[in-house]
Amino acid sequence: MRKYLLLVFLPLSYSLHAQNVEFSKDRFGSDKDDLKAALREIKEGDEWYMSDPARYEQALPHYLAAQKFNPDNAQLNLKIGDSYLHTGGAKPQALPYLQKAYKLNPDVDPRIHYLLGRGLHLNAKWQEAIAEYKAAQSATTGKNPAVSLNDVRKKITECENGQKLAQRPSRVFIDNAGPSINSPYADYGPVISADESVILFTSRRDNSTGGQKDSETGGFFEDIYQSTRNGARDKWVASRDLGQPVNTDGHDATVGLSPDGQRMMVYVEDNGGDLLEASLHGNEWRKPQKLGSRINTKYHESSAAYTPDGRNLFFVSDKEGGLGSRDIYKIELEGRGQAQNLGSVINTPYGEEGVFLHPDGKTMYFSSEGHNSMGGYDIFKSVFENGKWSAPENLGWPINTPDDDVFFVISASGRHGYYSSVREDGLGSKDIYLITFLGPEKPPVLSQEDQLLASRAQPVKETSLAPPVPIATAQVTIMKGIVTDEVSKQPLEATIDVIDNTRNQTIASFRANAQSGRYLVSLPSGVNYGIVVQQDGYLFHSENFDLPAGAAYAEVVKDIALKKLDVGVKVVLNNIFFDTGKATLRKESTNELERLQKLLTDMPALRLEISGHTDNVGKAEYNKDLSQRRAKAVVDYLVAKGVDKGRLTAAGYGDTQPVSTNQTKAGRQLNRRTEFKVTGK
Repeated sequence: MRKYLLLVFLPLSYSLHAQNVEFSKDRFGSDKDDLKAALREIKEGDEWYMSDPARYEQALPHYLAAQKFNPDNAQLNLKIGDSYLHTGGAKPQALPYLQKAYKLNPDVDPRIHYLLGRGLHLNAKWQEAIAEYKAAQSATTGKNPAVSLNDVRKKITECENGQKLAQRPSRVFIDNAGPSINSPYADYGPVISADESVILFTSRRDNSTGGQKDSETGGFFEDIYQSTRNGARDKWVASRDLGQPVNTDGHDATVGLSPDGQRMMVYVEDNGGDLLEASLHGNEWRKPQKLGSRINTKYHESSAAYTPDGRNLFFVSDKEGGLGSRDIYKIELEGRGQAQNLGSVINTPYGEEGVFLHPDGKTMYFSSEGHNSMGGYDIFKSVFENGKWSAPENLGWPINTPDDDVFFVISASGRHGYYSSVREDGLGSKDIYLITFLGPEKPPVLSQEDQLLASRAQPVKETSLAPPVPIATAQVTIMKGIVTDEVSKQPLEATIDVIDNTRNQTIASFRANAQSGRYLVSLPSGVNYGIVVQQDGYLFHSENFDLPAGAAYAEVVKDIALKKLDVGVKVVLNNIFFDTGKATLRKESTNELERLQKLLTDMPALRLEISGHTDNVGKAEYNKDLSQRRAKAVVDYLVAKGVDKGRLTAAGYGDTQPVSTNQTKAGRQLNRRTEFKVTGK
């Protein structure tokens, strides 16, 4: 497991008798030129430090240059420490400079105890930080308080939260995603497809599309990059800049990806910060399109997440009417209704950010400055059950740190998470890391003697500490594969409908990729699903997944070859259901029957044989009779719906036409089927 970087520092009991050295001719009379150069550096640093807003990252190099000439000036050490506190992942480096400033002059700044508290806090020195924050409370009074009392109190609470969470660390490995993804520049904001085959992220590299630098930060403008997983080696291939039309001369950041990797949310700085949507056609991303005023406002919309069915969007905005500085909202993409605030269980008086919805459709991950954060933004998990969101759970140490931890995503399996962080083994200022969740620790296997001793031991007093958050409950099935023409083997851009058979309702629609034919469908547990693949000029193909509530994660690879309509072609109707030993159609069959009826209505010359088939369990005569009655039940349904009886034939073949072995349960299930054969067109 990678360790969070903790800087070495002097304890607060150090001597306070060090001498503060001013930048003066009296002290450096023999080094006039170097003194002038150091004073110039301080002046340039002050221009950035005192600007509105302050530009700490630009000030810092100037201050550090001056500090090499005179390392013992209290005010300069304070400014260096303060600048580090506002400089990305370098914040923990503030501590030794702040400690030295205090050592040189305890009265160097009214904020000194607060700043020392921040330095200790960011190095996870919880108790020492609390002591400094308490000492800082004296600076919260008067007409012009140096620090806010509410802020100090919140920081103390954060340290108390961190102390508790660090005592029960989460069981995870945290590993750098490697040079195929990370660079010497800032890399962050990862989003992944549900099966982890694709990752997109934001980077500030020197080969950005516009080649320009941000005047505020000095870094290159943001671009979106993509990498895919090499299946044979299970490694990420070298990432590539998406280029135009997705990336522009300005800032472009990826903030959300659909589970199938075909739709992407892009953040741009237009209109105060807006969300756009790009779609994948073949291997190329098309120009991002605006989402409209129901989502984008004159305020700042910063991140978003699709629901697995693609019909709803969760997004973050700081628009008026929220509960805090930034809130999470939900909206139906194709509807006309307004976005709904998720309410006070999720949103706090502080900021929420980086929303992500797991492919199970009910587990949400997001970052918050509220709840029981240990400092800055922490990552939390909440589950939507029985019509409401559960109380958010902190993912714990070492995933969360005393600094901002944002934009976390997790695979459908719940095994891997991705986020950006600044750590000891980083390749640049900020890198993307892979989190491997290990799950609860297994109890040791005890010998009989140890078991006897344990039974005689005194019970251990329970603590109030919450157990670490376990591996994500992955109650979802991923179905993926390639849709092709059965004869030519060429990929097809087919439509894939997902049906709730119990409710006879289409709950989601997707399209296979136009160039590759690839598709991915996320199926949360607790539903009897019908999957229907359709393309103009072809007969439909159906699959069935009956996933009971609580069904564990599974990944099914199913390549689908669509058949063109021709005499003799057979199609299995996988969503026609009968009770065991009976020929009465169950209500879950309705959608499939209606689809077959529509096919016959749209093609008045089409003639079909409806056939029933069984496995070889039981007597052959009984199986043949049962299969005949089941085929007739389908014909009778269609005739009752207005189909000419002369166009249909019912045939029962019993166990005489198996499509798989009868030696296994899975094989027998495939043999028990209803299908149709084209007999005329």
